[in-house]
Amino acid sequence: MKDKVLIKIEHLKKSFGDHEVLHDIDLTIRKGEVIAIIGPSGCGKSTFLRSLNLLERPTGGRILFEGIDITSPEINTDRMRERIGMVFQQFNLFPNMTIRRNIMLAPVVLGKMSQEEASEKTSQLLKRIGLEDKADAYPDVLSGGQKQRIAIIRSLIMEPDVMLFDEPTSALDPEMVGEVLELMRQLASSGMTMIVVTHEMAFAREVANRVLFFSDGCVTEDSKPEKLFLHPESPRLQDFLSKIL
Repeated sequence: MKDKVLIKIEHLKKSFGDHEVLHDIDLTIRKGEVIAIIGPSGCGKSTFLRSLNLLERPTGGRILFEGIDITSPEINTDRMRERIGMVFQQFNLFPNMTIRRNIMLAPVVLGKMSQEEASEKTSQLLKRIGLEDKADAYPDVLSGGQKQRIAIIRSLIMEPDVMLFDEPTSALDPEMVGEVLELMRQLASSGMTMIVVTHEMAFAREVANRVLFFSDGCVTEDSKPEKLFLHPESPRLQDFLSKIL
């Protein structure tokens, strides 16, 4: 159901000591949306993303996931995170485990799949990204682009309802960026709900349904990419785009 509200954010705030990083954010995210988050460094983009799966605990407001307040202390955070996959700038693969073991670990340990089920699913996902021949290799022999694609399918094996990406290409050499973005395009085409903090403006323009511009801990623009990029309203957005486009 495309218009189903998946995440509703109400008056979200996050402070570190006396410094408030996120200021009273209200957003609704619907199933199947691909949302790109752009903005200057230090404006709260990554903190916002990390708050959505409680890697950062909000200091105010609520996050409702399918109507359930996941900021409530009664929520099983680990179980909730099974439904909210996250991919970071760094790949965070275990260097002492094969690629197959890296991917299988979470679903087996959490009891979501048996060893046999997880192994079969891993093979399917590796084939999907053309890396089935790397199943028994260790991370140190992979390129950065290959590691990031492995990190993505490691999240996918948990069958999440939404995927969060925190600048997934920022640590990659330029020639490796394309292969990661192509996988993300495929995910978007498949109907996966995605929230992507990115500095890849072409991806935001071509793939996202909505683009959020963050400035000083607030969402100052929220619109379709064609409007945001072609007719930016705020002076801060105009200045930001003039520096990167």
